[in-house]
Amino acid sequence: MPKPIITSQFNGPQQTLTITPPDGGVRLRGRVQIPGDKSISHRSLMLGALAEGTTTIEGLLLGEDPRSTAACFRAMGAEISKLNTEQVTVQGIGLGNLQEPTGVLNAGNSGTTLRLMLGILASHQNRYFTVTGDDSLRSRPMGRVINPLKEMGAEIWGREGNTLAPLAVQGRSLNPMTYRSPIASAQVKSCLLLAGLMTEGETKVIEPALSRDHSERMLQAFGATVKVDPDEISAAVMGPAKLTGQRVIVPGDISSAAFWLVAGAIAPDSDLVVENVGINPTRTGVLEVLRDMGADLTLENERDAAGEPVADIRVRTSQLQGCEISGAVIPRSIDEIPILAVAAACAKGKTVIRDAAELRVKESDRLAVMASELSGMGASITEHPDGLEVVGGSLLQGSSTDSYTDHRIAMSLAIAALVAKGPTEIHRAEAAAISYPNFVPTLETLCR
Repeated sequence: MPKPIITSQFNGPQQTLTITPPDGGVRLRGRVQIPGDKSISHRSLMLGALAEGTTTIEGLLLGEDPRSTAACFRAMGAEISKLNTEQVTVQGIGLGNLQEPTGVLNAGNSGTTLRLMLGILASHQNRYFTVTGDDSLRSRPMGRVINPLKEMGAEIWGREGNTLAPLAVQGRSLNPMTYRSPIASAQVKSCLLLAGLMTEGETKVIEPALSRDHSERMLQAFGATVKVDPDEISAAVMGPAKLTGQRVIVPGDISSAAFWLVAGAIAPDSDLVVENVGINPTRTGVLEVLRDMGADLTLENERDAAGEPVADIRVRTSQLQGCEISGAVIPRSIDEIPILAVAAACAKGKTVIRDAAELRVKESDRLAVMASELSGMGASITEHPDGLEVVGGSLLQGSSTDSYTDHRIAMSLAIAALVAKGPTEIHRAEAAAISYPNFVPTLETLCR
C-alpha cells in the first residue's frame, strides 16, 4: 500500500505540515515507543528539587513543558543535569530551601508548571517570586489555584484581579485547610497538596470526581504522609513533611498513545502495538471510551513500574460506533477529547460529549477549535457550551487547518488527515513538540 506524502514547510519557527493520503487510505503497522508521561515528568523534577539527596529519573519526557519546569527550578538553586531519556539527575535542596531567583521564572506554555509551582512558591517563607509564561499561558485562568491558596494565607498578585500571569508571590507561612474543589482537577489538587508540604497540620482536597493521582503516588514514594479516601474522593498531606530523593521510572504517556490508538482504529487494515503505556486507572478514560465505541484494543504485558501500572496496548482496525462521553469519565480523559472527536467523526452514528467545559481554558479553546477545524474538513459537528455533538460517517476532506499553537490540536488534525480525501495543511504544526517532539517522524515510520 502506498505511503502518504508528508511534507513540512517552515516560515521562521512556524511549521506547515501537509499530509496527502494515497487513494485507498493509509495502513499503520508496527510497534511504537511513545514519549514519557508529561504529568509524571513534571512532578518528578519538582519533587526531586524539593527532596533531600539525589533523584534519578529515567524516561523523562523531552518536550518543551518539562524543560520549562527544569529551568524554573534550576533558577531557584536545584542542580538538574541535562535532560535526556536515559537518566536525569536532580540534586535536591530540601523543602523550604528554594532560593529567591534573580529574574522572572518563565513557565513557557506549561499550565502544569505554573499552577503546581504556585503552591510551592506561596509556602516558601520570606522569599519573593515573579512568574510568567508565553502568550497562551498568560491568558489562562489561575484563579482556580490562587483563590484556595489565598484561603490558606498566600499573598499573590497579578492581572485581572490577581487571576492572570504575570504573577508576583510573597512566600509566607500558610495555614492548613480542607478545600472542596468545584472541579475535578489534578492541577488544583496537586497545587494545594504541594503547598501543604510545609504547612503545619493536614491539608485536604475533596473533589466532585476523581482526577489523576500521580501527585499522591509520588508524594508517598518520596516520603510524605498522604491520606487518600476513595469514598470521600479526597487526598490529604500532613505537614511539615520531609522528602527523600528517589529513583523514578516514567512510563509512556497515555495521552500521546491516544493518537496512535485512534489512528490504528480508523485507518484501514491497521495493526499497531503501543509499548510501555502508563495505565494508571485515573488516566484510562480514553480506553473506556474507545472500547464503548467498539475499538479492538488489547492490553499485553501488564506490569508495574515504580508504583505505576504499565502495559503494551494493541489496536486493530474496527468500525467505531458513536457513544456518549460524559460524567466521571471526563476527568480521566480530558486531554484526549480532541483526538476522541476525530474518532467520533469517523464512527457510525452520533457521539455526544458533555461536562467538558474545562477544555475551553486549555492551550486553546479546544471545543471551539475542534468544532471549527473538523467542520472545515467536512465533519458534521456542533459546539455546545460544555461539549460537542458529532454525527459520524461523512468522508473527511483535506483542508487548510490551524493548530492554534495547541499541541493536542496539531496531532489530532494530523490523524484526521490520514483518513481524509486529498491534502490537509496543518499550520503551526510545530506545537506538537510541546509534548511529542518526534511525532512526525514516528507517523512516517508507522505508515505502510
